[in-house]
Amino acid sequence: MRQFTHRIEVATRGQGLYDFTRGVASWLHECRMTTGLLTVFVQHTSASLTVQENADPDVVRDLNDFFSRIAPEDNSLYRHTSEGPDDMPAHIRAALTLTQLSIPVVGGGLALGTWQGIYLFEHRSSPHRRSVVLHVIGE
Repeated sequence: MRQFTHRIEVATRGQGLYDFTRGVASWLHECRMTTGLLTVFVQHTSASLTVQENADPDVVRDLNDFFSRIAPEDNSLYRHTSEGPDDMPAHIRAALTLTQLSIPVVGGGLALGTWQGIYLFEHRSSPHRRSVVLHVIGE
């Protein structure tokens, strides 16, 4: 059994979903792992992770719009408002989604479906640099 860790920074331009599958796949290729399990973990409380369709850009736009409706930027709805009108909705959106993904490694690659990609889901309005930790274990 072998294991490796790595950190990727994902630059965002504000709210939305950012595909970083290629960076993950490239690092995994360097590890020369043929079979195992990859953990992807975002180190933030106002961003999250998802595996989502990467073929039609309307899917990620619709997801972003949907989360804006269920956690609107309206300070009258929240107690925690000191970090701006987008902060508490960002925490709610992150709580409703995932901060960690587990993806099988098969044949040296990510066992993602044909139309699946790994996305960072930025919930804040302003640009950020998000830190994502990768850990793979296997052989």
